Amino acid sequence: MLLDVTQTAETPADSPAGTPAEAVTPTPRSRRPRFHRAWFVAAVTFVTIVGAAAFASLPGLLIEPLHSEFGWSRGEIGFAVSVNLALYGLTAPFAAALMDRFGIRRVVAVALTVIATGSALTVVMTAAWQMVLYWGVLVGLGTGSMALAFAATVTDRWFVARRGLVTGILTAAGASGQLVFLPLLSWLVANHGWRPASITVAMSALVVVPFVWLLLRDHPADVGLPAYGSEEFKPKPPPVTGAARRAVTVLFKAARTGPFWLLAGTFAICGASTNGLVKTHFIPAAHDHGMQITTAASLLAVIGVFDIVGTIASGWLTDRYDARRLLAVYYALRGVSLLFLPMLLAPDVRPPMLFFIIFYGLDWVATVPPTIALCRAYYGADSAIVFGWVLASHQIGAGVVAFAGGMVRDVTGSYNMVWYASGALCAAAALMALMIRSRAGAGKVNAA
Repeated sequence: MLLDVTQTAETPADSPAGTPAEAVTPTPRSRRPRFHRAWFVAAVTFVTIVGAAAFASLPGLLIEPLHSEFGWSRGEIGFAVSVNLALYGLTAPFAAALMDRFGIRRVVAVALTVIATGSALTVVMTAAWQMVLYWGVLVGLGTGSMALAFAATVTDRWFVARRGLVTGILTAAGASGQLVFLPLLSWLVANHGWRPASITVAMSALVVVPFVWLLLRDHPADVGLPAYGSEEFKPKPPPVTGAARRAVTVLFKAARTGPFWLLAGTFAICGASTNGLVKTHFIPAAHDHGMQITTAASLLAVIGVFDIVGTIASGWLTDRYDARRLLAVYYALRGVSLLFLPMLLAPDVRPPMLFFIIFYGLDWVATVPPTIALCRAYYGADSAIVFGWVLASHQIGAGVVAFAGGMVRDVTGSYNMVWYASGALCAAAALMALMIRSRAGAGKVNAA
């Protein structure tokens, strides 16, 4: 019996009365559709990540308004952002394990609801600790479950071929969300205050929940198909119990290998130089040099445009070239660009600044496809959870610099020291990437 594409493993049409849904194995389709359902699932995932990405656009816009309204120091505000970023990363490996236990739809729908709740509660806060609780803890936990482990899980389950390309597209979804929301949020902050912007973030997360619940599917077997690029139909595996234990067990297992620490170290520097530094502090740093907040926000949105191009191109390159060397090139070029940034900040936008924005956008998260490819090559079935822990290091690095950047600005009156230090760290990351030992299959992912 063929399964309709709208049925899921949780509620199969031919399940006998009283039989648990998971006890029924969907049967494979005898005729393959011309358009594989995997691409539809990838499209829904893309829209979901875009809808949830509004949260990532807001922290840099909040620093100056909150400092002016409440008198909180940039270090205090940066601490709330750092908690958000750290929890974003630390939640990711557990979220990947929870997706194996409860399914992608349930985990993502709950995560979006938590994001909306935390963002909406910020409008009533009156103390810095409340920002840490609402924006730091609640939004951090919610976004951690919507982290790149979500994209990695969807890619691993639904695709055998074109994994690098799909990873690049789904990674670029976050940049697309930044592109969509950042100009709107900066306009709201400038003309109506920061509270309407927080409500917009909450609403954008809630709007996506029905799409996730109605359209997303957990596994190709749910619709009677093999993964894209595979001729073999594989039944949906049973739910994996002990999600937290599995996440920790995988961490201890991976931590005994050298590649894990090198990947975690390079990705920590990636987070420090993107989310922690540029996404959080570029707008206030540009404002220090006389640039309007809306103008600086528009520049970050342009980064989002070129991030899409760079990340998809990086996915294409990862299917064909050594991922270690790609990482080394990406980090080296990023470090050079950061060293020049302090000389480019000015009240207006000049050609050298535009060149930096385009260049940095192309490199922003181009590191993700080769990092996921290396995790997949070294850690196989555990790769999504391992990448979750690597992503945790990314966000811890981002959190440290989000807090340290605010402290340095409070103490020295300038961000220059942070730009230079981050450039040097990127050079170190390039060397670390080259130290990852070669392994058959670790450099390239089969694009057949």
